[in-house]
Amino acid sequence: MILLRQLLGDVLRRLRVRQGRTLREVSTLARVSLGYLSEVERGQKEASSELLASICGALGVPLSQVLREVSDQFALAELQAAPVLADMPEHERLPLAETVPGSISDTVFPEVKDMVAA
Repeated sequence: MILLRQLLGDVLRRLRVRQGRTLREVSTLARVSLGYLSEVERGQKEASSELLASICGALGVPLSQVLREVSDQFALAELQAAPVLADMPEHERLPLAETVPGSISDTVFPEVKDMVAA
């Protein structure tokens, strides 16, 4: 099962490490305990929207950017799990975006399609 909190933690950790910042520095700026931030990054705790906004502020990145990255990772993980769904009866499957009129097509998120193709 794909857990949102784990993907979110991975993205937050990747951003922090890419910036060369320590847990202590970000936790101080975000006004959250070091231990709690560590648990969020490891996907062990669900962060509230207020806490996420505070962490993003400390990292200097918009929350929307973090959520987009998490969404892309989630989509990729779902697509990689797709073969498991092949055994599911057709009437139990959710429709794919390309088959639902008026839904977002994969042209909106070409980077996800490119990641799957790689």
